[in-house]
Amino acid sequence: MLLDPNSSNDTIVDPRDAAETAGLIYVSDEEPGIRRRKSGKGFTYLHPDGKKVEDKETLDRIRSLAIPPAYTDVWICPKANGHIQATGRDVKGRKQYRYHPAFREVREGTKYERMLEFAKGLPEIRNTIDEHMSRRGLPREKVLATVVHLLENTLIRVGNEDYAKQNKSYGLTTLRDPHVTVDGSELRFQFKGKSGKTWKLRVKDRRVAKIVKACQDLPGQDLFQYLDENGEQQSITSSDVNAYLKEITGRDITAKDFRTWAGTVLAALALAEFEQFDSEAKAKKNIRAAIEQVSARLGNTPTICRKCYVHPEVFSCYLEGSLLLEIKEEIETELREDLPSLRPEEAAVLTLLQERLSREVEQQAKKPAKSRRTTAAKKQGTSQSEMRA
Repeated sequence: MLLDPNSSNDTIVDPRDAAETAGLIYVSDEEPGIRRRKSGKGFTYLHPDGKKVEDKETLDRIRSLAIPPAYTDVWICPKANGHIQATGRDVKGRKQYRYHPAFREVREGTKYERMLEFAKGLPEIRNTIDEHMSRRGLPREKVLATVVHLLENTLIRVGNEDYAKQNKSYGLTTLRDPHVTVDGSELRFQFKGKSGKTWKLRVKDRRVAKIVKACQDLPGQDLFQYLDENGEQQSITSSDVNAYLKEITGRDITAKDFRTWAGTVLAALALAEFEQFDSEAKAKKNIRAAIEQVSARLGNTPTICRKCYVHPEVFSCYLEGSLLLEIKEEIETELREDLPSLRPEEAAVLTLLQERLSREVEQQAKKPAKSRRTTAAKKQGTSQSEMRA
C-alpha cells in the first residue's frame, strides 16, 4: 500500500529529539570535556578538572573514536552516552564531529525517511518549476527554477562560493559565463567541479538555452543572475536555491536531495539490469559495478557514492534476490494509478523503499528500547565515520 502523499512528516530533524529517541544525553562541546595533549609519540587525556584519564573503559572509548592525530582543539565528551562523542579541527580548520553510533542510527534512518518525503514531493516541485520557468523576463523565481531544473537533469552539484574562490571548482550557482556555451537549443557545459573532476556535458532544451543566454547577456561574470523588483542584478547562491525549494514545497528539501534520490534510482536500475546471480561473490561484483556507474554519473568516488547517495535497502533487496521482481511488479500495478506524476522507475523505487521501511519500523517496534540501544552501542568500536554538523 502506498503512503499518503499528504500525510504528515514524522522525520526527526531536531538533534535533541534524535538524542532522546536514541536514549542518549544531548551534549555540546561548549561544556567542559576531556582534552587531548601531546605526549611523546602519542597523547594523554585530561579530565575537565585537569586530572589524567586513567580508567581503561574511558581510554578504550576514546581510542574507539579514532580521532586523527592531526586534529587540533580536540574535545571529548566525558559521558559515554553523550550524543556527540568528540569534536576537533582538521588540517583545513574545519570542525569535525564523532557521533554516538545510536545517534547516527537514528539520524541515518531520518535521512532516508527524508528522501522518501522528497520523492513524494517531486511532482509538485516539477509542476512549480515548469510554471516559474514560463514567466516573462528574468525574475528571481524564473532563474531559480531554471537552476533547479538543471540540478535535477544534469546532477551537477549546486555549488559553494568558498570552493569556487579557494579551489577554482564550481557548481551550478557558482558557474561563470565562459563555463557554458549556448548554441541554438543546445547548452555545452565545461568546468572543473569538486575534487578536480572535469565536467563536460551537453543539454538540448530550447527553453533552458533561451533563459541561460539571457543570463549571459547581463553584465558580470556570474552565470545565473536575476533582476529584482528594482531592476537590479542579483546573483544566485546555493542558499537561495535551498530557500526557494522550501518556499515552493513547505518542506525542508535541499539541493543535495536531488542527487541522493537520483543516486538511489540509478543504482536500483543498474542492479535490475544484471542477470540473476548464483553466488555471493557475483552479487558483490555486480553491486560494485553498479556503484561505479552511479558514481561516474554523480561525479564522486564509489565509496562516497555508496555511503551518502544510495539508500542501503536497494542493496539489501538485490542481495535477497528480490529487487528485479519488486520493481517490475510495482511498475505494472498500483504505481501508475497512485503516483502518475512520477516517472515509472521513480515510483517503483519509492514504493519499494516505503514497503521496506515500513517492514523495518514494525520489526524495530517489537524490540525493547534497551535492546535497540545495545545493538547500536556494539557498533561503536567498528564505526569510524565522520559527519559534519
